[in-house]
Amino acid sequence: MENRIELLSPAGNIKKLEYAYAYGADAAYIGLKKFSLRAKADNFYEDEHKKAVDLKNRFPGKRLHCALNISFHDDEIDALKSNLDYFRLYPIDAFIVQDIGIVPLLQKEFPDAKLHLSTQASCVNSEAVKVYKSLGFSRIVLGREISIDQIKRIKDSVPDMELETFVHGAMCIAYAGRCLMSAYLTGRSAQSGSCSHTCRWNFSVKSTQPDFTDLAGEAKKIAQKGSLVLEEEQRRGEFFPVFEGDDFTAVLSSKDLCMIDHLADLRDAGVDSLKIEGRMKSVYYVAIVTRAYRKALDALEGRISDDEAAPFIAELENVAHRESTTGFYYDKSEADKTTTGASDSKYQLAAEIGREITGEDFERIHAEGLRRHNDFSAELERMHPAAREARLKDLGAHPDRRIISFQKKPGWHLYECTAVNMIREEDDIEFVSPDFCVLCVPKGSWEIISAENGLKITWICDGHPAFIYLPHELPPATLLRILDPDYEDGKIRDTGR
Repeated sequence: MENRIELLSPAGNIKKLEYAYAYGADAAYIGLKKFSLRAKADNFYEDEHKKAVDLKNRFPGKRLHCALNISFHDDEIDALKSNLDYFRLYPIDAFIVQDIGIVPLLQKEFPDAKLHLSTQASCVNSEAVKVYKSLGFSRIVLGREISIDQIKRIKDSVPDMELETFVHGAMCIAYAGRCLMSAYLTGRSAQSGSCSHTCRWNFSVKSTQPDFTDLAGEAKKIAQKGSLVLEEEQRRGEFFPVFEGDDFTAVLSSKDLCMIDHLADLRDAGVDSLKIEGRMKSVYYVAIVTRAYRKALDALEGRISDDEAAPFIAELENVAHRESTTGFYYDKSEADKTTTGASDSKYQLAAEIGREITGEDFERIHAEGLRRHNDFSAELERMHPAAREARLKDLGAHPDRRIISFQKKPGWHLYECTAVNMIREEDDIEFVSPDFCVLCVPKGSWEIISAENGLKITWICDGHPAFIYLPHELPPATLLRILDPDYEDGKIRDTGR
């Protein structure tokens, strides 16, 4: 039986690990403490190894890769040694490393874990692959600067070496991400996991000399037309585009990688694992992107039809992203094209949906809401008519103060709802899940119920425990999304990514 291509998803924290597995990843990669190139991600710490073990048990057959991909200084190797007992608590199947100085240590302390070479090592030729194989590596995460043809040549030369390539997400303008720009401008080294993404910053063409103000203005006009390029002195004829927007200049901001339509080419070239970038991205991003590539792979391998996969793949447009490119895989000039602005999406994650409330738990919540409603009704009856009228008028002006119990409705379901953004009863809401693509539920056909008192409420946000009540069954790991009220099509917003 032919081996399936592995789908490898990012997990910047335990919650993202859960959704990566639930939405179809065969494996996920995490970082531990400060030894990963995504130091700003939540990463894993304290007793989260217990949750990681639990997830591996809940999702049998799923794999866990640990990124130890920084460039280690001696004091960092000392710190790594002092944390070995903690690392052993995690069910790690493979370590992703770029610094071969820690290889003997990992081989000694974790003999059952595999070694994967990080893309940071910039391995892009078969001779290097052979060397790394001799050192004990079982997989190479190829440098992003490699082409489809080069991948095939490597696989033909070293057929028993697993090859992993990035297929989706942000790309670094520097060679395999080995950039010094962040350290130069902010003192935060990309090689220590603290990249400040200075290549995404918005620069402006200006002049410090009054006499050259007009010249700077002319340069800006040229850049706005897309005619301005950079050329390095020793590399004549190699041009890098500079684009000027209304109030910014994009010089080094690369497009996002997207290979969803080219998975057959990667398979035919011999790729064993498809890697999604994004340990600093949201739960929503991890879920939707993982699901899209899961369905695309399932269609490629004949488990579902292309038509069945299509709507899930189309949902990639509904997660935060920049313009997309195929990077270096076909034509390296594609990777040279810059873009502008931060990642953005018209949707925002509104809530995570938990377990369904049934049986005695349901009855208890309903009874509590009914009791409070009856107590309030009795209180109104005891009021002086003028006071009662004033109270009812106030409730009419402030619906969020209403004391109304929810009514049992045949065919409706009550679910735990952990809000991460504001949800209002007047919103049209949408659900996404591992099982179905999108479920649209219009306002008026769903209710918010307080988890504290069983009463109907008009809104919830982060920190307000609540339930969602609706006439639909929702599978595990369902997410609730809403349209972002601040999103404007065609307008670039600074979202921090």
